[in-house]
Amino acid sequence: MNYIIETIDDLPGAASQLLNFAEQEKVFLFSGDMGAGKTTFIKSICSFLGVNETVTSPTYSLVNQYEGNDNTIYHFDFYRIKTEGEAYDIGFEEYLYSGSYCFIEWPEKIENLWPDKYVKVSLSLTDHNQRLMNAALINR
Repeated sequence: MNYIIETIDDLPGAASQLLNFAEQEKVFLFSGDMGAGKTTFIKSICSFLGVNETVTSPTYSLVNQYEGNDNTIYHFDFYRIKTEGEAYDIGFEEYLYSGSYCFIEWPEKIENLWPDKYVKVSLSLTDHNQRLMNAALINR
């Protein structure tokens, strides 16, 4: 699935399309360069899921928890970790297999911990200062 995000006003539509595409999958791995818009996009997805509180990057805490409409959302940012052991230390696997939404930024830092099924989301900047969102359902 591909979706071009031209302006911030396109984010709700992109969030809706991604969640419909995901077919009930709850684990999303977000890749993209620094500044590609991963956190901003996750904020929009959380809003679509009914989160009313402020969604921020968990860069230092590693994980933030939000409550949406009948769902819990865990938002991870592994940019600053140095080893996969740091993810184990916060109980990452318990979150991952909780049945709740898990939105993971910088998943390449914990590649050995990825589940067998997930949605891979890549965000990249285009030449026209737009974002291209590419999503794929992965079942290893």
